[in-house]
Amino acid sequence: MMQMEKTEGRAGGERRIKLTDDLLWGIHPVTAALEEEASRITEIILQKDKKGGKWEKLIELGRARGVKLSFVSSLRLTGPESAQVRHQGIVARTSSTVLMPFAELVEKFAARVRKGEHPRLVVCDSLQDPHNLGAVIRSAHASGCSGVVLTRERSAPLGGTAAKASAGAISHIDISQVTNLAESLKQLKEAGAWVFGAVKDSSAQSVFTTDFALPACIVVGGEGQGIRPLVRKQCDILVSIPMVGTLDSLNSSVAAAVIMFEILRQTMYQKQ
Repeated sequence: MMQMEKTEGRAGGERRIKLTDDLLWGIHPVTAALEEEASRITEIILQKDKKGGKWEKLIELGRARGVKLSFVSSLRLTGPESAQVRHQGIVARTSSTVLMPFAELVEKFAARVRKGEHPRLVVCDSLQDPHNLGAVIRSAHASGCSGVVLTRERSAPLGGTAAKASAGAISHIDISQVTNLAESLKQLKEAGAWVFGAVKDSSAQSVFTTDFALPACIVVGGEGQGIRPLVRKQCDILVSIPMVGTLDSLNSSVAAAVIMFEILRQTMYQKQ
């Protein structure tokens, strides 16, 4: 098993994937993984010209398990060890942790709200750097968040790089992936969450004057583009981090940490 840290790109319809330590390949290993631990598979990439009963079974099983299937015209693995790999036209991305179904995460959140608690979630909108993703997960766990929500598309893989950056936190916090983040935020709001969007905007509230004594969902945007417009529309309150100096923005994982620990500070202060 190798890791697919990132998709390098396409050339003439060819999908090129770099090997690291969480990539699974070959029709039999991928089928077995679907049958035994489908919750750890985040994506299966298949050459669309392949035919046969085994392929049909795998595709049907993947759809039944709710795994993302991506069909490409051709597939090539890259890296020093790629020449030794016979992928048979199929590779799967596997997570370093078992992912929680989103419906289950929502129900756990709602159950705590019904008890009068103020659970907290952090949502990563298209965070593509695995180091940043791992750092967000580490801060989420350390600051008392109950879970992390990720997008299926344009999100860094939950492989070895993210797991290492999380310093082990990836195995101690609920993590779920969703296809439509805007619709998923609607479900969290119905479960009692107030959605706070972290933005770089002079009209947004300062995180240091915002009252976070609520069931809270903190949305952090991806590197560069920030929170996408449709996702931003689902935010109840937009917050920003006051800054001095010549820089006007922070790394996504740093911004997330500042906000999450401000919420923890408020929570600890209120208990005194």
